[in-house]
Amino acid sequence: MEINNNTIVKDTDPKIREKSFPVDLPLSHEDREILKNMLNYVKESIIPEIAEAKNLRPAVGISAIQIGIPKQLTAISLTDYDKNDNEIHYEYALVNPKIVSYSVQMSYLENGEGCLSVEDPHQGFVPRHARIKVEAFDMLQNKNVTIKAQGYFAIVLQHEIDHFSGTLFYDRIDQENPFKPIEGAQVI
Repeated sequence: MEINNNTIVKDTDPKIREKSFPVDLPLSHEDREILKNMLNYVKESIIPEIAEAKNLRPAVGISAIQIGIPKQLTAISLTDYDKNDNEIHYEYALVNPKIVSYSVQMSYLENGEGCLSVEDPHQGFVPRHARIKVEAFDMLQNKNVTIKAQGYFAIVLQHEIDHFSGTLFYDRIDQENPFKPIEGAQVI
């Protein structure tokens, strides 16, 4: 299965709003291949030469519904920094991820969010929880994992998990006042 900008389901297609279903474990060969292809897309999309040659838009995450498959599968590969400015790389191929707890404090990306499925700009603050705990099966580690995430990584996880319910990032923007300050929020 080739994944590129032409095969990504866009927000103009009602399929992107479909609910995604839990995936049976152990993973079938088909589901394993889907996740591998999704992770490869994300990793290759940030290498300019490959991205241009294969028509890939840069991404840090992708969920299966974005390639037309309503399953709770998501692949994430991103680099972030800890409070001491040390680089941390996160890479997961998650099955059935669920947010099991979250902070009261909110956060948002100062420059807003983007999405492979959204081509038109939607400016505004997207409120997200500053810290979350996610339980899932990670194909890369071949085991159930508990992920404690904060900052940019937490935002990416919430964005991808939102796809399972058919929610897009701009659904969370205050339509009356897109840049309305979010009290006490961590700005990233």
